[in-house]
Amino acid sequence: MNLASIVRAERQVLLPTYERLPVLFTRARGFYLWDSRGRRYLDFLSGIGVNALGHSHPAIRGVLKRQSERLIHVSNLFYHEYQAELARRLTRISGLDKAFFCNSGTEAWEGGLKLARALARLENPNGHKAKWRLLALENSFHGRTFGSLATTGTEKYRHPFAPLVPGVGFVAFNDVDDLKRQFDGSVCAICLETIQGEGGIQPLSPEFLRLARELTRKTGALLIVDEIQCGLGRTGKYFAYQHYGVQPDIVTVAKPLAAGLPLGALLTSDRVARAMHPGMHGTTFGGGPLACAVAIEFLRQLEGLLGHVQEVGGYFHERLDALKAKHSCVREVRGMGLMLGMELNSPEMGKAVVSRLLERGILINRTHDTVLRFLPPYIVEKKHVDQVVRALDSALAEAATQTGRKSARPKKSARRSQH
Repeated sequence: MNLASIVRAERQVLLPTYERLPVLFTRARGFYLWDSRGRRYLDFLSGIGVNALGHSHPAIRGVLKRQSERLIHVSNLFYHEYQAELARRLTRISGLDKAFFCNSGTEAWEGGLKLARALARLENPNGHKAKWRLLALENSFHGRTFGSLATTGTEKYRHPFAPLVPGVGFVAFNDVDDLKRQFDGSVCAICLETIQGEGGIQPLSPEFLRLARELTRKTGALLIVDEIQCGLGRTGKYFAYQHYGVQPDIVTVAKPLAAGLPLGALLTSDRVARAMHPGMHGTTFGGGPLACAVAIEFLRQLEGLLGHVQEVGGYFHERLDALKAKHSCVREVRGMGLMLGMELNSPEMGKAVVSRLLERGILINRTHDTVLRFLPPYIVEKKHVDQVVRALDSALAEAATQTGRKSARPKKSARRSQH
């Protein structure tokens, strides 16, 4: 089938949840994807942070082949050989004690919220209703299920589905005074992303994250950290919170964990794990043998890539900073490691630049309307960064000229009023 026929078919049978770009990909390897016309694209989005080892990595292909021939699914009513090993690796690198495996990031986040409420009930059996509030951040994004939406501070995601789960308050991003005002003994958890991804690649300030840890520790509330996009090596450390010297009570991960297979995980401490017992929570598909076997191999590969992510990420940040100095349409460059964002001065500018890079065979996307998001695979090299920066330099200049011409045109109503 060609692109046009697939577009027609999708319009007939799929819910319209995505505005897809007009490209039909048919294969991929390493840093590149090829479309149905045979054109090659350099991937600096990696499936929104999923394909962290690039495409068709030989070690991942090997595990997929071996395990798919042995055991794909068995259900969580029985044991298989990979969950404990994967949990052991994740708890070791995170500094936590226990793991729960699920299918996605939003499910991991739902599990974290449930644990916070369950622990409050366990530790306050006669007054659990007095300790049930959740504090999240403005501009945040935690997923699309009801609990995740309830803690997502971006109105456009929340509004169509209101009313949502009650008991959630939103703190102004990085505002330590607002956090102090809103936090009290009724809060069972502070919920945040170390780096807001959908919110425009916005890192937490050290002061804000450390205050959140201090406040929760004093009252026994939990610090729940969403590392679904920024975790598992994306910033050059296993977890972004490790740049801050802060240890959370619950951490959620997903995107790159199983190298493209659906797998999420919730990691927590022994203290919090006490609140869970058989029958309280579960999953049919989460933590299956195929996904867990692949995830173990991903973590093996990741161990040798963290220094490379820091080095190339630092180089990329410097090159983007140089473009900021050159182009007045660039407001700011933000991020850590290979999770970087370039904020432009208008949504139209951002859309035009993404389109121009696509025409040049480079994949990125736009988040929070005005922010170019760069999430290349961890194996990316400086020569690929140079290629993207050269194309971005030209695209910014062209988009600035185009949007300048549009803004200079008089409106039709204005022309009429001159006659």
